Amino acid sequence: TFTAWCNSHLRKAGTQIENIEEDFRDGLKLMLLLEVISGERLAKPERGKMRVHKISNVNKALDFIASKGVKLVSIGAEEIVDGNVKMTLGMIWTIILRFAIQDISVEETSAKEGLLLWCQRKTAPYKNVNIQNFHISWKDGLGFCALIHRHRPELIDYGKLRKDDPLTNLNTAFDVAEKYLDIPKMLDAEDIVGTARPDEKAIMTYVSSFYHAFSGAQKAETAANRICKVLAVNQENEQLMEDYEKLASDLLEWIRRTIPWLENRAPENTMQAMQQKLEDFRDYRRLHKPPKVQEKCQLEINFNTLQTKLRLSNRPAFMPSEGKMVSDINNAWGGLEQAEKGYEEWLLNEIRRLERLDHLAEKFRQKASIHESWTDGKEAMLQQKDYETATLSEIKALLKKHEAFESDLAAHQDRVEQIAAIAQELNELDYYDSPSVNARCQKICDQWDNLGALTQKRREALERTEKLLETIDQLYLEYAKRAAPFNNWMEGAMEDLQDTFIVHTIEEIQGLTTAHEQFKATLPDADKERQAILGIHNEVSKIVQTYHVNMAGTNPYTTITPHEINGKWDHVRQLVPRRDQALMEEHARQQQNERLRKQFGAQANIIGPWIQTKMEEIGRISIEMHGTLEDQLNHLRQYEKSIVNYKPKIDQLEGDHQLIQEALIFDNKHTNYTMEHIRVGWEQLLTTIARTINEVENQILTRDAKGISQEQMNEFRASFNHFDRDHSGTLGPEEFKACLISLGYDIGNDAQGEAEFARIMSIVDPNRLGVVTFQAFIDFMSRETADTDTADQVMASFKILAGDKNYITVDELRRELPPDQAEYCIARMAPYTGRDAVPGALDYMSFSTALYGESDL
Repeated sequence: TFTAWCNSHLRKAGTQIENIEEDFRDGLKLMLLLEVISGERLAKPERGKMRVHKISNVNKALDFIASKGVKLVSIGAEEIVDGNVKMTLGMIWTIILRFAIQDISVEETSAKEGLLLWCQRKTAPYKNVNIQNFHISWKDGLGFCALIHRHRPELIDYGKLRKDDPLTNLNTAFDVAEKYLDIPKMLDAEDIVGTARPDEKAIMTYVSSFYHAFSGAQKAETAANRICKVLAVNQENEQLMEDYEKLASDLLEWIRRTIPWLENRAPENTMQAMQQKLEDFRDYRRLHKPPKVQEKCQLEINFNTLQTKLRLSNRPAFMPSEGKMVSDINNAWGGLEQAEKGYEEWLLNEIRRLERLDHLAEKFRQKASIHESWTDGKEAMLQQKDYETATLSEIKALLKKHEAFESDLAAHQDRVEQIAAIAQELNELDYYDSPSVNARCQKICDQWDNLGALTQKRREALERTEKLLETIDQLYLEYAKRAAPFNNWMEGAMEDLQDTFIVHTIEEIQGLTTAHEQFKATLPDADKERQAILGIHNEVSKIVQTYHVNMAGTNPYTTITPHEINGKWDHVRQLVPRRDQALMEEHARQQQNERLRKQFGAQANIIGPWIQTKMEEIGRISIEMHGTLEDQLNHLRQYEKSIVNYKPKIDQLEGDHQLIQEALIFDNKHTNYTMEHIRVGWEQLLTTIARTINEVENQILTRDAKGISQEQMNEFRASFNHFDRDHSGTLGPEEFKACLISLGYDIGNDAQGEAEFARIMSIVDPNRLGVVTFQAFIDFMSRETADTDTADQVMASFKILAGDKNYITVDELRRELPPDQAEYCIARMAPYTGRDAVPGALDYMSFSTALYGESDL
C-alpha cells in the first residue's frame, strides 16, 4: 500500500520505486517524494555513493518533515540508510499522515475523525454501507464503490452490487479508481477479504487518495451549499413580503369599507331601526374589530421581523407598495377610530331623541283625541235656532247654558295651547310624521277659532232675545257653574292619571310619586265638592217636584248630569291605584338600573387599574435582565397567557355594559371608567405584550444569526439599562456615547472621536430622531464583528460551480443545486453577454450583486 501511494506521487516526477526500504536508503527518492507532495524545494542533495552522503540526504528529508511540525520519535537517518523496514515504514506513515490526511478537516474534527466523518456523510444514502472505522467497515468493498458512485455515478452500476460478493466489489472499486480516477491499486482484494481485521493505516492511506481525488467536488458542494443558503434566505424574504402585502391590502380594504359606515349619521325614523343600528355597532366592536386589531399588530410584527432578517442577511430594507407602509396602515387606522369616535354617542342621543318624540307624539294624540271628543257636535249646537221658538224661561236657560259653555270653552283653551306647543316641539325635533301632526293641529286650531266665532254669534243672539225673557232658575245656574269646573277638574285628573312618563333616575320617579301622593291628598275635598254639586241637583229636583215645574228632569244650563259626574268620579277613583302600580313598577325598574350601574362600576374599577398595572409591569419586564433571552421570552409568553386568560372578565364587563345600554342608562356616578376606556386599554395591553415578545424574538434572531453569546447579550442589556435611567427603552446621544465607552469603545472628545461617534449615530439613528433603541443598539454591536455572506462570497461560490468560467449553464445549475433553487436562479439570471459566451450562458455575477442591492429579486 505504502509503495503504491509513494509511486502515485513519484510518477509525476518520472520515477518509481519497487522496494521502500531499499529505494529510499540513499535519500534521493525520499527527497524527491517530499518535493512532489509539498510543492516546495528541499536543500540540494548529495550525489555521492558513500554512506555519509546517504545519511546527509536522509537527514535533509527528516529535517524538512520536522519543519512541518511533525515529531519523529525514534526515527534516525542511520536506520533508514541501513534499510530498517520498521523505521522506514513508520517514516512513510508519518509523511502520509502529515501531507495526505492531516489537512483533512470536517466540522473542525481531527484529521482521522474528519476523514471518517467525510466517508460517513458521503455513503449515508447507500444501503448495506455503515462506515464506523478504517478496517472491517471496508471488507465487503461496498464502501469504496459507494464513494465512487456518489461522485461519479456513471462509473459504477451500484444497484447490481451484492454484499455477499466482496471480491467482485473490491476489485471493481480498485480497477475503476485506477483507470478513471488516477488512484493506483494500493490494496489487494484477497488480502482484505482473507484478513479478520484489515490494516487500518493502509485503508486510511487509500481512502485519503479518494478524498483528494474528489476535493474539487467537495469545493463545488461547499459552494452549492452557500448559494442554497443565500437563495433560501431570499425566497423566505420574498414570501414574507408577499404575505405582508396581502395582509396590508386586506386590512386597508376592510378599513376603506368600514369608515363610510361609521361616518353615516343619517337618522332613522323609528326606535326599532335605531336600536338595530346600535346592535350592529356592538357587534362591530365585539366581533368584527378585535380580529382586525390583532391583524394590525401582527402586520407590524411581521414587518419588523422581515426588516430584521433583511438586515441580518445584508439585504436592502423592504419597501412596501405605495400606500401600504406601516405608517399608512396606522394613518388609515387613525381615520377609522376618528370615524368611530362619537358614533356610539350619536346613536344613543338619537335613541333618546326618538324616545322623546314617541312620548310627545303619544301625548299629542291623547290630548287631541280628548279635545276632538269634547268639540264633537259643538258647532251644530252653537248653530241651533232653538231660541227662536223658546219661552222666556227657556231663553234665559239657554243664555245661562251658553254662559256655562263659554266657561267650559275657556277652560279648554289651555288644552288647545298645549296641543299646539307639543306640535311645535315635534317639528323642532324633526319628527318623521310631522306633516300629519301639523295637519291635525291646524284642524283643531281652525275648529277652535270657528267655535269662538260661533259662540260670540250665539251670545249676541241670546242677549238680543234676553230682553224678551225674564226668569232663570239660579239653582240650576249654580249647579252648572260648579259642575263645569269640577267636571273639567275630573277630566284633567283623568288625563294626568293616564299621562305617560319617562324618567332616568330614582330621584325623578320619587318626584312623580310625591306629586301623586299630593294629588291623592286632595281627593277628600274634591269628594265634598262632588257631594255639594249633587246636593244642588237634588235641591232642584225637590223644587221641581214641589212646584211642579215643567223641566222634564233636565238642567237647561248644562249638559253635565249627576250620572256623568258620578261616572267620571268612579273612573278617577279606579285610575288612582293603576297610577300607584305604574309608579311602583317604574321605581323598581330604576332600582334595577341603579344595581346595574353599581355592578358595572365595581368591575370597571377593578379591571381599569389592573390593565394599567399590567402595562407598567410589561414596561419593567422589557428592560430587566433575568436569565437568557429564551427565559425572558418564556416569561413574556406566560405573562401573555395570563393576560389572555383575563379576557372572560372583559367579556363579562361587555355583557354588563350591554345590559346598561339596553336599559337606556346614560350616566354612572359609581365609576370614572367607561366601556370605551376599558376597550382601548385592553387593545393597547394586547398590542404591547405582542410587540414586547416580538422584540425579544428579534433579539434572539439577531443573537443567533450574528453568533452573539448569551453573556454578550447580557452585557449589552446591562450597559443599555444602566444608562437608560428614565426606563424609556431608548438612549439619548450622550447616554449612548457613555454606553459605548463602557463597552470599550475609544470615543474621545477630539475631532476624530466626534467624527467616529457621528458615523455610529448615522447607523443607529438613520432618521435623526435623537434616540437609540435597544434593537438598533444590538444590531450595531452585532454588525461590528459578524461574519455574514457577501455578494463577493456568493459570486465566488458560483464560480466554483461553473468550473472557473465567467458564466454558468442551466445544466450546471440543475446538477449542483436543489430543483426549486436551481429554477429560482434560472428564472432570474440574465443572459451572459461576454466574449466567451456560449448559447444559454447565464450571468451569475450580476445576479449575485443584485441579491445584495436594490433590485426586484
